[in-house]
Amino acid sequence: MLDLSRARDRMVKIHVARRGIRNREVLQAMREVPREAFVAPGFEEFAYEDGPLPIADGQTISQPYIVALMIEMAEAKAGDHVLEVGTGSGYAAAVMSRIVEQVYTIERHPGLAETAKQRFEKLGYDNIEVRTGDGTNGWPEAAPFDAIVVAASAPGAPLALQEQLDVGGILVIPVGDDLDSQRLLKVTRTGASTYSEEDFGGVRFVPLIGEQGWPEGGKPAELDRPLRHPQPVSLPDMIAMAAEPLPDFDDQAFGESFDRFADRRVVLLGEASHGTSEFYKARAAITRRLVERHGFTIVAVEADWPDAAAIDRYVRHRKRLAGATAPFQRFPVWMWRNTDVAAFTDWMRNHNEKLQPPRQAGFYGLDIYNMSGSIAAVLDYLDRVDPRSAKIARERYGCLTPWQNEPSTYGRAVLTAGYRKCEQAVLQQCRDLLAKHLEYAQSDGADFLDASQNARLIAAAERYYRIMYYGGAESWNLRDSHMFETLEHLLDAGGPNSKAIVWAHNSHIGDARYTEMGVVRDELNIGQLCRERFGNQAALIGMGTHSGTVAAATEWDGEMEVKQVLASRGDSYEWLCHECRVPRFLLDLGRDEALRERLLERRLERFIGVIYRPETELRSHYADASLPQQFDAFVWFDKTSAVTPLGPQHARAGVPDTYPFGL
Repeated sequence: MLDLSRARDRMVKIHVARRGIRNREVLQAMREVPREAFVAPGFEEFAYEDGPLPIADGQTISQPYIVALMIEMAEAKAGDHVLEVGTGSGYAAAVMSRIVEQVYTIERHPGLAETAKQRFEKLGYDNIEVRTGDGTNGWPEAAPFDAIVVAASAPGAPLALQEQLDVGGILVIPVGDDLDSQRLLKVTRTGASTYSEEDFGGVRFVPLIGEQGWPEGGKPAELDRPLRHPQPVSLPDMIAMAAEPLPDFDDQAFGESFDRFADRRVVLLGEASHGTSEFYKARAAITRRLVERHGFTIVAVEADWPDAAAIDRYVRHRKRLAGATAPFQRFPVWMWRNTDVAAFTDWMRNHNEKLQPPRQAGFYGLDIYNMSGSIAAVLDYLDRVDPRSAKIARERYGCLTPWQNEPSTYGRAVLTAGYRKCEQAVLQQCRDLLAKHLEYAQSDGADFLDASQNARLIAAAERYYRIMYYGGAESWNLRDSHMFETLEHLLDAGGPNSKAIVWAHNSHIGDARYTEMGVVRDELNIGQLCRERFGNQAALIGMGTHSGTVAAATEWDGEMEVKQVLASRGDSYEWLCHECRVPRFLLDLGRDEALRERLLERRLERFIGVIYRPETELRSHYADASLPQQFDAFVWFDKTSAVTPLGPQHARAGVPDTYPFGL
């Protein structure tokens, strides 16, 4: 039995409030109005999904978020008289009726108008009047209106509707010369014959048919009077105008472009994949500038603490830990054991050489204690005792990414008897592995920070691995919370003036509240936690690409391959950046308010981790996001190349015994 009341509350919370609707009256009205009463028979179970649904006469009931957005844009409030053009199912009029004094709604299809009227009567909504007719001409005898909401797209905002607004009244309407591409426009009457206009981004509605709209044939009606609507400027053109072209990585001007973020406590640098050379080189160039010129001393990366500690000993000219193994020897080796990281760590060592320890820049790992080592231990054990469970585990670990949209990966398939039977043995292997590494860390008692951090990791590890074994949002949240807490410990240890740079994937860096991760799956990340903790003292900088090559595997623990990155999808942010025709640039998302407004509309964004599956790219690597809310800035490279893993050809004679990448 469907619990529609619960589904309605979830719709408002997940699909409306979390996507930015803040008006309390709108949210309460949507909790009150039963949307299932306005859909076609048989569609009740889909009433609270965030999508349009078909109704009679080829029309649709708009998705809940769009209904809420348009009513919020109209600034509807108690005491208002509101006109709706395009009654449709009657749902939007019903929602508005719970807020305002009187709703007038016009529908050109008699059957739809009559059905909506019956629904209103059945629900007892007696402050709604319904009329059949041409909505483009409005309802003159009921004018003036405090707000007019049009639920169909017109070639422009009809003058009849504008003239029926009261001064201060608002018209919300989708407009555009192309039936397949429209902008959501807000027109405010500011005087007897003056109006202001605001563009709220791209939408898609059925056409508004009528004297001042579209004719039945689909071409603009011949009008005696001109229509008001803005001349559209393409979004790629706006991006191109705002884009700040970037020089080569070795050019001092590259790093200087990021001086605007130098006063922040934390600068977080993202990447759209774990295997793209340009992302590593860009982060290195930005980091060099922030360390050399602006006093940053903490470089904290998405890597295991003990492996990063070996790098830290090298860059800060400290002795190698007795008994420690070489770092980054397990999957995915190429993520940190590559030529770009090696070049950056050599720079850090040279930079630190003549500095006293308090002024040296350190290299630290944020990730949960030796995750890659623990996963390897799990797979090794399962390969020996239960190959079927090992296959399931490889798929599980391969999908430890926030953009994986296939729920069966996390669900029933893994909960087999054999899988459950192995749990205790797997956890014991993790404990043994962690205890061994702790023993190494304790042998260097002089390094209190390292020892104390390892102790924290041990305390959190068992719970994390138990959760990770079965998957879900809780494991992701525990991991990112741990990484954020590690960052806080590093800042505290450095003192009140310490400043940190974070290297991690876009999925960790971009504020999760404005992505599918947070909206749909209740996942948080470092970027969100930094904004909540540091406010404007945190800068979140994402990176992206259109095409090229990437170093990645097909499954967890698989061989590294150099894979071709598919050209970005036409409905993605990446495609907009590609279409602006600037090969590499910095886009400061806080500088151009008009562009920011245009970009707010959620679009697809691509996420490639250590796994890349081009054959299922849409399902496996794309997710919805709102770029200007997710990041403070975005760095773009139109065509990129794979990182180069370190191999025998990169061996160097005469390097210190602390050199972490010796072969």
